[in-house]
Amino acid sequence: MTPDTQTALFQAIHANNEDGVRLLIGAEPPLLTARSPSGLSPVLFAAYYGRPRIVRLLLEAGAPLGVHEAAATGQLAALRAHLDADPGAAHALSPDGFPLLGLAALFGHEEAAAELLARGADVNRPSENPVRVRPLQAAAAGNHTALARRLIAAGADVNTPREDGFTPLMAAARNGNAELTEVLLAAGADPVPRTADGQDAADLAREEGHAALAGRLTRPTP
Repeated sequence: MTPDTQTALFQAIHANNEDGVRLLIGAEPPLLTARSPSGLSPVLFAAYYGRPRIVRLLLEAGAPLGVHEAAATGQLAALRAHLDADPGAAHALSPDGFPLLGLAALFGHEEAAAELLARGADVNRPSENPVRVRPLQAAAAGNHTALARRLIAAGADVNTPREDGFTPLMAAARNGNAELTEVLLAAGADPVPRTADGQDAADLAREEGHAALAGRLTRPTP
């Protein structure tokens, strides 16, 4: 495994070149343990870029499943094994600063999220990187309504924004997710806050063509 072949692997994953990934790891199986410049494994890198077929290919080829990879891919047995061996791992951060619960939430793995919550993961812990995203924000951004409900039931704050002012309600509105919008409003989400560039939840819904939802979020003028 050389720096060039590692670079080629991550380029193939980024380009969604499934055949290229297969050829590279077939020729050099140690590439399954490679790390991107930011410290990500091939599995995490593929998950971040929305490459589920490549994630599956890597897992089937025997890519190591660390605790971060297990949370991000919803591999519940592997996640439990890591947490049984090291209970403190429930509070671990990924190389780029995301808590395990945030990874499970972002990718919609409700059982993994439930396991982490049961093991004491902080439902309101932000990522330790510039975006400062929390699990509920990640679930809302990923359009994972059932998982968001679970996080709210576990005490997730529905109004805490990211660093740019973006709230879970804004994510639901932009996605046109009326069900999650109602869940958040019922839990006390405030439609008034604005992002750093001045948009509120109604503006974001309207911008994406969700007129009815924008109307639901627009407060009458006094």
